[in-house]
Amino acid sequence: MTTIEFKSIGIIHSPFKNLEGMPIQPIGARGIKGEIHLNSEYKEGLKDLEGFSHIILIYYLHLTKGHLLKVKPFLDTEQRGIFATRAPKRPNPIGISVVRLEKIEGTKIYISDIDILDGTPLLDIKPYIPNFDRHNDDEIRIGWFGDKHHNAIHKKSDKRFLD
Repeated sequence: MTTIEFKSIGIIHSPFKNLEGMPIQPIGARGIKGEIHLNSEYKEGLKDLEGFSHIILIYYLHLTKGHLLKVKPFLDTEQRGIFATRAPKRPNPIGISVVRLEKIEGTKIYISDIDILDGTPLLDIKPYIPNFDRHNDDEIRIGWFGDKHHNAIHKKSDKRFLD
């Protein structure tokens, strides 16, 4: 097995100091404000980012301990394979969220629609480009989640997925 190391490029800040009450997906976090404090050495990498309305954040789920290959998802009653869920107890605890980019001031990035725990290490930022990042065809399937997605909007996080 190959070992891969990542270096945090900054820290994500949000109003969520613990998992209690934190939205479980960005759709449930509409209007919630946050900030990214980018390490100063990456400031030049922000050039031209402000032209995008949304960005993709890739981050390290730093409070997750261990991993499971089967989990009971937050909207389901049966066990599913970890790769068929968005649960954080993954072999590589990496999270992704699409958030709204409000503005950039120096190395501080103001965002909204954030569903990320305060103090989370940021690994990367990518621009969200709808034509590249979304598929608008009739071939999209969402598996076991198909009849449950309408309940996800107001669901809050569940600590059992981290410990």
